[in-house]
Amino acid sequence: MRKSIITLLFLFCTVQIFAQNDIEEYVVEGIQYHDNGNYKKAIESYKKALVLSPKSQLVNYEISLSYFSKGDYKKAIEHSDIVLKQKDKYLLEAYISKGSALDVLGETKASIKVFKKAIRKTGGHYLLYYNLGLTYYKLGELEKVEENLIKAIEDNERHASSHFMLAMLHEQMGNSIQSLLATHYFLFLEPNSSRSKIGYQMLQDNFGGNVTTDVNKPNTINITLSPSDDTQFGAVEMMVSMYAATRFLDENDGKTDDEIFVEHTELFFETLGELKEDKNKEIWWTFYTPFFYDLAKSDHLEAYCKKITQSENENSSKWLVENEDKVTDFENWVENK
Repeated sequence: MRKSIITLLFLFCTVQIFAQNDIEEYVVEGIQYHDNGNYKKAIESYKKALVLSPKSQLVNYEISLSYFSKGDYKKAIEHSDIVLKQKDKYLLEAYISKGSALDVLGETKASIKVFKKAIRKTGGHYLLYYNLGLTYYKLGELEKVEENLIKAIEDNERHASSHFMLAMLHEQMGNSIQSLLATHYFLFLEPNSSRSKIGYQMLQDNFGGNVTTDVNKPNTINITLSPSDDTQFGAVEMMVSMYAATRFLDENDGKTDDEIFVEHTELFFETLGELKEDKNKEIWWTFYTPFFYDLAKSDHLEAYCKKITQSENENSSKWLVENEDKVTDFENWVENK
């Protein structure tokens, strides 16, 4: 009798091992299909895995992601809920999948509730703050958008999307200095992508885009300041405009646009650092300004400028290839900050 029990236990364990191996194979297969954009095939693979383990948190999360990518948002929510009810693994991923699916379905307020609950349950995560910020954006609650994007950056300062969205937000609000700072850091993190081209254009628009000359009065330089009542950056905005205006002076005739860009970037960063006061507690002064002020005082500003402009400047791309040592020195400087 005892021998029979041992044999049955052995067979049961063996079946479990084989089933687990099959599940893992189906998941790997599904991920490959998903990554290749074949969501239908991915879902088929995950369904095979669910036959063997219907409540598998991993499989339910993965199939939820594929349903979301396929556009079947109700199914994405259904499988996310299976994960969330177990209150164990893949909670963060399941909350994001469910919250995002609700948002796409037009249930924005329900989406906000999911993200807020997720933050309470998980203690907060930059992806939750970021997605909550995007959801508030749909409601036009811009202060809450900014609040959550800043929390995302505080949780993960290298999350490029949060800096990019923060830059776009202040671009929309007409706050050129805040937009410049967030754009600079975004381009530092993500210098060569389709979004980088947008960031590069915002950089150009906000640094000197308000400075023009009159063809009929070549000695006249016009500066248009934003109507914003944000006094903390009024002096900085004026100084940026003055720097930009100098490109029209005779003394800069022999300088290239790239040289002027480096000079103006240095002046911008130095001005911020010199105007910073202990009472300034916002992210612009406590995070962005110290980094850029230190950069302006270092030997790596040129390498930085070449890096952030490579998406739209062939000279910068060429410089980066020809000056690998300087690029490495800059990267080491960043690493040691």
